[in-house]
Amino acid sequence: MDVLWIVLSGVAGLAIGSGCMVGISKAGLNKNQQKAEQILKEAQNEADSRVKQAVLDGKTQAHDLRVEAEKEIKERKQESMELENKLLRREDNLNFRDEALNQKERQINEKMKSVADKLTSLDEKEKKLQEEIDKQVVVLESVAKMSSQAAREELFAIVEKKMEHETIAYIKDKEDEAKATANEKAQNIIALAIERMSQQETQEKTVSVVSLPGEEMKGRIIGREGRNIRCFEQATGVELNIDDTPDLITITCFNPVRREVARLALEHLIRDGRIQPGRIEDVVKKYQNEIDQEIMKAGEDAIFKLGIGRIDREIVKLIGTLKYRYSYGQNALQHSMEVAYIAGCMAAELGLNQQIAKRAGLLHDIGKALNIEQQDGSHVELGYKFCKKHGEKEIVLNAIHSHHGDVEPKFLTSHLVIAADTISAARPGARKESAQAYINRLENLEKIANGFDGVANAFAIQAGREIRVLVNPEHVDDLTCVKLARDIRDKIESELTYPGQIKVNVIRETRAQEYAK
Repeated sequence: MDVLWIVLSGVAGLAIGSGCMVGISKAGLNKNQQKAEQILKEAQNEADSRVKQAVLDGKTQAHDLRVEAEKEIKERKQESMELENKLLRREDNLNFRDEALNQKERQINEKMKSVADKLTSLDEKEKKLQEEIDKQVVVLESVAKMSSQAAREELFAIVEKKMEHETIAYIKDKEDEAKATANEKAQNIIALAIERMSQQETQEKTVSVVSLPGEEMKGRIIGREGRNIRCFEQATGVELNIDDTPDLITITCFNPVRREVARLALEHLIRDGRIQPGRIEDVVKKYQNEIDQEIMKAGEDAIFKLGIGRIDREIVKLIGTLKYRYSYGQNALQHSMEVAYIAGCMAAELGLNQQIAKRAGLLHDIGKALNIEQQDGSHVELGYKFCKKHGEKEIVLNAIHSHHGDVEPKFLTSHLVIAADTISAARPGARKESAQAYINRLENLEKIANGFDGVANAFAIQAGREIRVLVNPEHVDDLTCVKLARDIRDKIESELTYPGQIKVNVIRETRAQEYAK
């Protein structure tokens, strides 16, 4: 760059000098010609000097660049040599590894050859051994006079019999283990649920009795030619039984709501004293309205006490109607509320939705209110269809539909309602049945147990809550007792209908007796 600059400066100087000379010549200034030549000569000398200096500087810079390039080349060469040495060492390592791998491969091939030889030898030995076994089997069959297939079948029969006892013992151990862990938890939940609700004894009411202030009142109730009693029975749908019982009239009707209306109306007419057809109709109508209001109030009170939220008005009315419905002496509304309380408590203990469990428990027997009107179908089917029509959730519908085993329970809440229903129905004093039905149930219970092989006697005890089975110890061993108890239980569940649960107790004992003479 410096050389170029010097050259350009010289050229510029020459140009300037030439321009000056031309200008002077044009002006005719001859006296300045010499001066211009002098200036031109000095510029030429200065340009030559600068050119020489530029050349010298260029040579110096070229030398420096050459030295620097030689140094860099030397360093690169050194790096190349080091890299080449590394590559040589790596190549040596690879050659060593390749040699080691080749050696191992040779060893593996030798071992594989040895294994193949051993397998061939083993195959030959196995073939010879099988020939010897076949010969021995022929000898054994001739000695035992039994084919190998027959011996196999006999051995399988012995093993099967032995395994049956071991299987029964295993099942019994697992049942005991499960009971040790599950029963305690289940009992705690159920006991806690029962403890939280109040139990009330109920009595079956199929008739209503009205007291009279005197015998002359019977004649006034009957009326002239019986017109008063006919009007009363037509207005209420009940039957009045007026007999020789002093100062009493019996009201009979299958519909508890109508029977209650008739009782209230008759008591009012007796107090009022005005007993005539027109008055009878007015009083009956009045108490029908009051009973309707009482039904709605009973349903609303039940829902409020349980705290289960909003329910359709038609369902509320049916819930209140259950107040006048009895099953085996147990009030249907009280039973439904008990089931709701128990199911709710168990749901809370298990971490389920307590409100849904209470709702399902309260509505599980809602069909019994429809049965009062003599609709076709079981109370389960009627209740399911009615609640489905009025928009109840699937979990509630399944609890209603499955609480008597008509369909399979799909939700855990359905199982809770089944358990709560059993608890409420089976508690002491909750229900009662006729003497003949009770006797028939006990007879059928004993008949089922006596129908099994090895049973010596069977006795239904504790009012049918337990069946005690005595077996013949010569025909039934200890493990078979477990299987027999399970078989009797299954047959009772499939053939009998009963409240609560029945304990099957199988007893096996051996007694030795001798007489000293």
